[in-house]
Amino acid sequence: MDPKEAYQNVLKEVKKRIAGKEEVIELMFVALVANGHVLLEGVPGVAKTTMAKTLAEAIQAKFGRIQGMPDLDIRDIIGYTYMGEDREVKLKQGPIFTNILLVDELNRAPPKTTTALLEALEERQVSIGDQTVPLPKPFIALATQNPLNIEGTTSIPKVLADRFLMRIAVDYPSMEEEQEMLRIKEKGESIKINSVINTSDIIGLQGMVDGVAMGDDIVEYITKIVNASRRDIHIVMGGSPRAEISFMRCGKAKALIEGRNEVSIEDIKALARPVLSHRLVVRSTGGIGVNGVIDGIIASMH
Repeated sequence: MDPKEAYQNVLKEVKKRIAGKEEVIELMFVALVANGHVLLEGVPGVAKTTMAKTLAEAIQAKFGRIQGMPDLDIRDIIGYTYMGEDREVKLKQGPIFTNILLVDELNRAPPKTTTALLEALEERQVSIGDQTVPLPKPFIALATQNPLNIEGTTSIPKVLADRFLMRIAVDYPSMEEEQEMLRIKEKGESIKINSVINTSDIIGLQGMVDGVAMGDDIVEYITKIVNASRRDIHIVMGGSPRAEISFMRCGKAKALIEGRNEVSIEDIKALARPVLSHRLVVRSTGGIGVNGVIDGIIASMH
């Protein structure tokens, strides 16, 4: 299977329902191939859920959804055990037992629940009663966050945010994209999404990532960026070693699905915001925002 062709086929299907947003779709597919979870951030109504569902359809994957609410309990996510009529202990699996899990409005859920959820994401298994049950393969969680100025939201702790491979910002569409979106909506339910690859193909692509080369100059460039984030005057908390590993995995996956066998400096530059923006704590006095600080670090690299 040709990785570039596989991605182009998936992109073509997703774009039947999504106007524009090619960069967002590519980053979501990169995360899937890099076997990591994603924070999708944007105001309600910018098609985050539609993108996740359509991606699942295009790769013939099982899709699950959890709605973040103040009363969300971990049992609502992982499931529970119960005594059957035959006096045997049975397991009722929760929505986390899927291939693509959408956690909508993660930052509305109580901290206790998000902590337990992210533990499951990290270990890719859940403990229910005295059993440890592995999650299906592939498994990727896409957690949406509402911007923090929307009522009822709380910031998820950085130690938990760091577990996500990337944070992808989903902005308002352009006027042209909105016009295209209205035409798509006009067609309604008649839009059929074809399954162009399957979950076995995704596992195959994940296995090909390690085969992508990464030169010493790229390794040095990644460590320079992350080290600069720890010394920047605007930053209280810089990138962890996990950020460097994320750069490597995402860079390799990006090169792979773009039909290249080596990571480039341009790949790392393009990934700087998605990989770093949710890991850094920026001083409020900075005034330029986390993306401005990241852009400044990249501009200062030689």
